[in-house]
Amino acid sequence: MTRKQKRLSSIFAILFVVGAAFALVLTALSDSVAFFNSPTDLASHPPVEGQRIRLGGLVESGSVERGTGQAVRFRVTDTVESVAVRYAGLLPDLFREGQGVVAEGTIGPDRVFVADTVLAKHDETYMPKEVVDDMKARGLWKDGAVVAREAAMPEAGAQAPAPAAGGAGL
Repeated sequence: MTRKQKRLSSIFAILFVVGAAFALVLTALSDSVAFFNSPTDLASHPPVEGQRIRLGGLVESGSVERGTGQAVRFRVTDTVESVAVRYAGLLPDLFREGQGVVAEGTIGPDRVFVADTVLAKHDETYMPKEVVDDMKARGLWKDGAVVAREAAMPEAGAQAPAPAAGGAGL
């Protein structure tokens, strides 16, 4: 082999190794690269106990229960599924029922989400495009606003609306 051929083969080998490493990193991170998981995501793909995740959705109407001190329990819903959340700390000023929220924490052994951080979203205009498209498909989003919040929050024992066919998953 000539010197030029050795150099080219070395460059191709380095590029191959770097490309393979990049592919492995992307494959490993593919499930965890998300701004947050919706309650439907958690129901369909439950995380390992103790795995740190972000849960996003709307605070379910009538679900906020304040305990002693700064303890609070509430439910986060995406209008299809709902997840119980336990948090101890100061809540943001914008936190209220029907408002968008993202909570960071872990799933406890009792399948209750134990949050260590709660972030209230200013309004629904900051929702990811996939969530907005899904809400539009179900008739829950019109002209940049959530409509019929009470209809979007299933009552206990009531039938939740079926996901739209072909719509983006939450």
